[in-house]
Amino acid sequence: MRLALLLLALCSLPLQALQVVDSAGRTVTLPGEAERIIALAPHTVENAFSAGAGDRLVGAVSYSDYPEAARDIPRVGSHHAWSLESIVAQRPDLVIMWGTGNSLDGLPALEKLGIPVYISEPRRLEDIPTTLRAIGIMAGTSKVAEAQAQAFEEKLAALRRQYGGRKRLGVFYEVWNQPLQTLNGEHFVSDVIDLCGGRNLFADSPHIAPRISVESVLAQDPDVIVASGMAAARPEWLDEWLAYPNLRAVRAGAMVFIDPDLLQRPTMRLLQGAEQLCRKLDAHRSTPPQAQ
Repeated sequence: MRLALLLLALCSLPLQALQVVDSAGRTVTLPGEAERIIALAPHTVENAFSAGAGDRLVGAVSYSDYPEAARDIPRVGSHHAWSLESIVAQRPDLVIMWGTGNSLDGLPALEKLGIPVYISEPRRLEDIPTTLRAIGIMAGTSKVAEAQAQAFEEKLAALRRQYGGRKRLGVFYEVWNQPLQTLNGEHFVSDVIDLCGGRNLFADSPHIAPRISVESVLAQDPDVIVASGMAAARPEWLDEWLAYPNLRAVRAGAMVFIDPDLLQRPTMRLLQGAEQLCRKLDAHRSTPPQAQ
């Protein structure tokens, strides 16, 4: 009888609260494992799958296309224009937001409704496994998340050993051509450039994604120009730099392209893009500029 009463008492205890700290330094508390998750950016969707919580996703935004199963998740808008009504309709017990990409103006409304919100804003490569572990804790999938996080860290360490001592090259990373735009040193892409033995020539810009002039690029005279674009195909506008034959990168034929999904999404796949960039930078270390 006493054993039965003890078991009944234990079963009536509330679930232990789960706590993590997000990228904004906020402590996020959940009463139990999240079973209905909405992710408001393609990279947060992908990270949820990597952390073993893909089957918990009940809402995503446009361009959430990886892995294949992500395409079937109901949409609640885009990363910059999501619908509060659509989110509420899915009855989430966790929303994963993107710090700079989403409008955080909607954060108070979500919090007022009592919906826990985790803000994801990876700025360094090491932030990615941290995010995976946090999602794993919140979703109760820590075993999967930890395995993925460790795999990322091991691959990252191997790339650091391989490319850490290489001759540094000045790199201009071109996000877009009109307006001409790059990324500063606070962005994780700059961390990838550094990993590969490069130096982001616009790292000191005060804005994370500054608009710049052609003249400023010419003044920096990069060893390599790296383009992203919007799709897996090399953007035609990368060849616009051929109009400046005296540019060091043009003389060396050092104008390279990396699929933006592999370099501009802070996910497990980022190291695929990093490995490609490292190899391409390495190839141009042994390619002297052609005399004009």
